[in-house]
Amino acid sequence: MSIVKLGVVMDPIDTIQAKKDSTLAMFLEGQRRGWKIYEIHQKDIRAVDGGPFATMRELRVFDSTEKWFEYTDQIDVPLRDMDIILMRKDPPFDMEFIYTTYLLERAADEGSLVFNKPQSLRDSNEKLFTMWFPECTPATLVTRRATDIKAFVAEHGQVVVKPPDGMGGHSIFFIREDDPNTNVIIETLTQNESRFVIAQRYVPEARLGDKRILLIDGEPFPYAVSRVPPPDDFRGNLAVGAKGQGAELTERERWICAKLGPILREKQMVFVGIDVLGDYLTEINVTSPTGIREIDNAFGVSVCKTLFDAFEKHLADR
Repeated sequence: MSIVKLGVVMDPIDTIQAKKDSTLAMFLEGQRRGWKIYEIHQKDIRAVDGGPFATMRELRVFDSTEKWFEYTDQIDVPLRDMDIILMRKDPPFDMEFIYTTYLLERAADEGSLVFNKPQSLRDSNEKLFTMWFPECTPATLVTRRATDIKAFVAEHGQVVVKPPDGMGGHSIFFIREDDPNTNVIIETLTQNESRFVIAQRYVPEARLGDKRILLIDGEPFPYAVSRVPPPDDFRGNLAVGAKGQGAELTERERWICAKLGPILREKQMVFVGIDVLGDYLTEINVTSPTGIREIDNAFGVSVCKTLFDAFEKHLADR
């Protein structure tokens, strides 16, 4: 078998937090397997007469927080030269993201394996995708109307409101029924009823933290990371100061994964991270799921070994 070439569309590698970055963990696993690994930026992808190309940099990576990469070469090639392409660009889920998926879809048409499937990335907004699994989620409202949100708050007492295109805990608001800031929060998030927002009934277990569960080819990895908010915050996002610690999956969480698994496989979502609060699914992360390092460190396992075994199976089945 020839050497596998792996290209990853991502934010610049010099901007990552090496200690906890999941994409770096993937590069390290690919390198251990003798694969050629390449960093690709959105700005360096283009199409010529319908054929997708990219300028990309070949890497050598190190498991270090001081020097975690070096460039060994730069090439400009058709994307079809990559055996596997991972779309790991962080949100926002904006039009530039969508345009990139169109170019990656052409690469898939020409023979590259692109994960997650570009069309499925477009179809499956990380916050809105939960609508397909209402039996797994807390009470949820998607709307632009202030009156809808106020009625929802009145019904449930405590509500979390967030935009559908954010990440890392940004612009997530907690509203109580008697909150004097309700109007300004709604006006800000909906931009005066011109943008959709998502409101969910607040789950009290949030103070204990949520769980990030990773699914590979629709099957849950047997361990997860629990993200405990700091004392002065309600958000269980590592990016805003939550503390990650290892956790095993509960029966309810396995049930949720069983509900999602067949749909994820159908949509060719090979690597997905879901967020579970208490007994409820709150988000389905399909663009650039994280949590690999925290799980590996807590349990002495290798998420990437399982993930790359799945990649190799897809290559063999191609």
